[in-house]
Amino acid sequence: MTKLLLVEDERSIAEALTVSLEAEGFEVVWVADGSEAVAAWERTRPDLIVLDVMLPGMSGTEICRTIRARSDVAIIMLTARDTEVDRVVGLELGADDYVTKPFSSRELVARIRAILRRGGGGGGAGGAVGAVDDVPVEAAGVRIDRSRREVSVDGALVDLAPKEFDLIATLVEHAGRVLTRRQLIDDVWGSDYVGDTKTLDVHIRRLRRRIEADPANPSRIQTIRGVGYRFSDRDR
Repeated sequence: MTKLLLVEDERSIAEALTVSLEAEGFEVVWVADGSEAVAAWERTRPDLIVLDVMLPGMSGTEICRTIRARSDVAIIMLTARDTEVDRVVGLELGADDYVTKPFSSRELVARIRAILRRGGGGGGAGGAVGAVDDVPVEAAGVRIDRSRREVSVDGALVDLAPKEFDLIATLVEHAGRVLTRRQLIDDVWGSDYVGDTKTLDVHIRRLRRRIEADPANPSRIQTIRGVGYRFSDRDR
């Protein structure tokens, strides 16, 4: 049975979600205090975490940062604030998705199942844009090894979050080719992804900070205005 860790301090919301999620066949472990969340994750090792942003004891963003530094477990963040800043912060910390309150349990279940179908926090669709082997590929000084899930830039290994790896792997494997935003989202997040497309832009910004000499003037990941992105196929 798929195990979910629900971190939510509002009892009425937590109880309603627990009933709905258990009815869908999930095992739910609920904690109400942020300070208990990391310990609960270590103790239960869930398949996915549903994490509220505003919590007593320890904020959801801090919990996300702490767990993401140690694990690729899938994380969906819940927020009552529908602002781009809040969404970006969660994604910057490595959350796989977010849901804005108020939301229906059906929507949350759909998000959970979509992430779990894609292998949780550990990987994307793995080359849906075009057939790609697991043989290491390299372009513009960036080397991708899918079998080891390793990325090196100019010979130095770079530590990336799971979705960052999937995104840069797709771009490098199709270096020189313009990939539309829709193609990238379908390949990395899955064709059933129902979240905000700004997720892609956030991950592109994070990647540029990790692999570009000058992130403000990127030479590797190029923006094709109104279309999508292209990874340079020129040797450095």
